[in-house]
Amino acid sequence: MTRNSDCVFCKIVSVEIPASVVYEDESLICFLDHNPLSPGHLLIVTREHYVKLTELPSDVSSKVGSVLPLAGRALLEVTGAKGFNVLCNEGAVAGQLVQHVHFHLIPRFEGDKLGYRWVAGSYEEGKAAQLTDAFQQAFTASS
Repeated sequence: MTRNSDCVFCKIVSVEIPASVVYEDESLICFLDHNPLSPGHLLIVTREHYVKLTELPSDVSSKVGSVLPLAGRALLEVTGAKGFNVLCNEGAVAGQLVQHVHFHLIPRFEGDKLGYRWVAGSYEEGKAAQLTDAFQQAFTASS
């Protein structure tokens, strides 16, 4: 199993650092965030060291996809939250602080004042069609 000796999440996976683990299997570990945005804030972390979501093998990403709903249901039941955000930051520019792929499940409550910034824009004439073509080619090349 690939590990990085300087990575805090690898240290949690190898039990060098304690964590409040709520779920684990052969691919993933899920634990309470040490610095939660709200009570019950969970992290889902891969056991193997991958820096970014785009590096995940399909079997590991499939496992993440199957555990997210399970973790979400548990989060809603345990915290009494009315909703939650799922967040994965890819790269420093997107706010990734720990260089190990991980997913945040953040419980949301009425009036929690966490906020959410969504500054929607629009496309210039023809830009959406240009991007659509480029994405279709990228998907085809990646498969």
